[in-house]
Amino acid sequence: MARYTGPKNKLARKTGEDLGLKTNALKVARRLMVRPGQHGHRGRRKLSDFGVQLQEKQKLKYIYGILEKQLRKIYKEASKNPTATGSALLSFLERRLDNIVYRTGWAPTRFAARQLVAHGHIQVNGKKMSIPSYRVKIKDVINIKGKSTKIPFVAQLLKESEASAPEWLEKKGAVVKVNRVPIRDDIAEKIDEQLVVEFYSR
Repeated sequence: MARYTGPKNKLARKTGEDLGLKTNALKVARRLMVRPGQHGHRGRRKLSDFGVQLQEKQKLKYIYGILEKQLRKIYKEASKNPTATGSALLSFLERRLDNIVYRTGWAPTRFAARQLVAHGHIQVNGKKMSIPSYRVKIKDVINIKGKSTKIPFVAQLLKESEASAPEWLEKKGAVVKVNRVPIRDDIAEKIDEQLVVEFYSR
């Protein structure tokens, strides 16, 4: 199962933004504006139009924890969607199972959510689903397996995030139902999806 396994803070430092990849925001902020590498302290050069598009595309990959091949495949599918390509792209990414687990507060980061799914702690419509990239559908019911709710960090997060969930999801404790497809306004991250579309449509 392909995934990024390198240092998470380095990805945030590349973009100059906290991408929510680590739980300690203060630690991330400490070196956020220093680019990785030997000459990172020299600051950031002005990017070309292509550079801006590339950086936004890379940022989208880092946030959702996917690789280039996966993102390109999702983009091609989104480009055939009757809605705006950028909005469809984000909607498809939001409906990934690992993202649902993260959005509902069952995991502190998407990487942790991916691990919960991959280790078989999540069920979809009563059946174990261990594929992080599984795209949920309207009326799907997602839940944490009974024994898995006793995992210390999961149990703590369930207490802390009792009511937190996006509007397109209906959450009750360790159970979530998909009421509708997410729209652009449901996504809080600062993503300029149009730049991603421009990058792929060159």
